[in-house]
Amino acid sequence: MKPTIAFVTGGFSGEAEISYKSAINIEKYLDKERWNVYKIDITIQGWYYENQQGKKTVVDKNDFSILINDKKIVFDAVFIGIHGTPGEDGKLQGYFDLLHIPYTSCDVKTSALTFNKRYTIAVAALAGISVSRSVLLIKNNFVNADELSKGLRFPVFVKPNNGGSSIGMSKVNTASEELGIAIEKAFKEDDQVLVEEFISGRELTIGVYKSKGKIIPLPITEIISKKEFFDYEAKYFGASDEITPAKIEKEIALLITNEATKAYQVFNCKGIVRIDFIYNADEAKAYMLEINTVPGQSEASIVPQQVRAMGLTLQQFYTALIEECLDK
Repeated sequence: MKPTIAFVTGGFSGEAEISYKSAINIEKYLDKERWNVYKIDITIQGWYYENQQGKKTVVDKNDFSILINDKKIVFDAVFIGIHGTPGEDGKLQGYFDLLHIPYTSCDVKTSALTFNKRYTIAVAALAGISVSRSVLLIKNNFVNADELSKGLRFPVFVKPNNGGSSIGMSKVNTASEELGIAIEKAFKEDDQVLVEEFISGRELTIGVYKSKGKIIPLPITEIISKKEFFDYEAKYFGASDEITPAKIEKEIALLITNEATKAYQVFNCKGIVRIDFIYNADEAKAYMLEINTVPGQSEASIVPQQVRAMGLTLQQFYTALIEECLDK
């Protein structure tokens, strides 16, 4: 009998738009010969399964089940495809843990920790992983940008501390009124804002996943933004060149791979994550920027590029993720 898989998409934040882009690709490549797949849309308005005719069925949140033609459908596992809250910050993971339903992403503790950029870099630094200097600002406890600028080396990045997709992110080149404007912009997205010193170098990112208990790094991608930095537009609307596999020396590739594998272990990651780095040639050092525990999966997204560069199909890759979570 085929296992029954819930594929969840949507979300409660502005990143839902990205979730739906990923959903098109994920749904296409989930192996329907191997799994019974039901796409579940999780939104603030409600949780629904929608069939091909557009009929919506409400999810019973008591046990995460649906009723179709008087038959109760329960799920053997969940493929999480939600960027942002509640699929990337641990909320859904905690819910599924209570119901004893396995899922394809990191667990509740890792998801919650890595969703908070400041906590992530603090833990990484303690583990000996190189990170940039940064300052965390809390809404209503923040005095003014002038005081903040005295302790920082410019340029800096200003970004919401929780979340992804580079929404609300700015680069500030000098200590000026720009800093205050950038902080206000980031506070519109989150109650915590991270101000992080800029590291000069090549932007490299790598997907890492676990299959049959083994940690597997994917080929590395180099991101060359056509804008000043890799912002939301560069990520999702083609304002960047992404070279996969990256044209880098073997020593740099080995360094990035080793640091990414170390981070995967330190943070006790599961499923597929994407870890972003800046490689500074002067120091011959890789600085970790962040860990994305639900990376984009649209046709043009970085992880699908890396999967194909490794010689796998997305169907094989998604099957490996589901099998790994079922084995748990």
